[in-house]
Amino acid sequence: MSPPIRVLVTGAAGQIGYSLCLQIAKGDVFGKETPISLVLLDIPQMQSALEGVQYELQDCALPNVN
Repeated sequence: MSPPIRVLVTGAAGQIGYSLCLQIAKGDVFGKETPISLVLLDIPQMQSALEGVQYELQDCALPNVN
């Protein structure tokens, strides 16, 4: 297996960033077999929303996301 692709999503707690994170995590962007290491970034005021995005991605248990 190849090393994971590290992807930084800025504004990840916003509507567009959240949607983009899910598309990347599901494999729609880089392929379902490509391992992904997602890095989520947003402003400090969005910390709790950003943690919510993190928990939702973890709950999906997608096999290609580190």
